[in-house]
Formats: sequence, structure tokens, C-alpha cells
Amino acid sequence: MESRITVCRGCCCGTERKHPEVDHERQLEVLRGRLSVRVADCLDACEVSNVVVVQPSRAARVKGARPVWVGSVLDDESVLGVIDWVDAGGPGLAAPPAAVRERIVPAPGGREA
Repeated sequence: MESRITVCRGCCCGTERKHPEVDHERQLEVLRGRLSVRVADCLDACEVSNVVVVQPSRAARVKGARPVWVGSVLDDESVLGVIDWVDAGGPGLAAPPAAVRERIVPAPGGREA
């Protein structure tokens, strides 16, 4: 399995109510056009919405890589940064680009997506 992402689109992530300036559907279209995307209802990280969790590939997991939570994915730069990171190998295999690195947040309660 290659890297995939989980995108929060529940109670506040991905909603016009919290982020009216973001075209949430377009973000999903862009991500789905390039990556394997799973949509979650709520990942309990509302304070850093929009949240994307980048899952490492199977090869990277074997080497100890863990999922990485990326918050405030609200603009094209951060969306494209996530895509570029996954294309380069993702967690455990490639360093995240600056647009992603500066948005990495801890998983709520230390859990994984």
C-alpha cells in the first residue's frame, strides 16, 4: 500500500461555517485527483482545522514510520505540499516540504487516524 491521506470533513473541518474563504470541494477534487483519499467525519482536532492525516506507506511503516497529522490545510500551497510529500514517499521516506512541515500538529490524545 502506498501512502494515503485521511481528510477531516465533519463538524468544522471542510465547512463554510468555520472557513467560508476556502473552497472545500475543490480541495477534495485536487487531492482525489492525485492521491488515495479517505474522508472522515471528525478527527477531533477542530482547533487546527482543516486536518489531513498522511499515512505512511507499508514499506515506511515496517521501518517505524507513523501517521503525521497536518493542520490548517486551508490554501493551495498546503494542499499541493501534501500532494508533493506523498508523491515523494511520505512519512518515513521523504521530508515534508516547508508548507507541510510548519503545519504538523500532534494527534489528539496521541492516537492515529
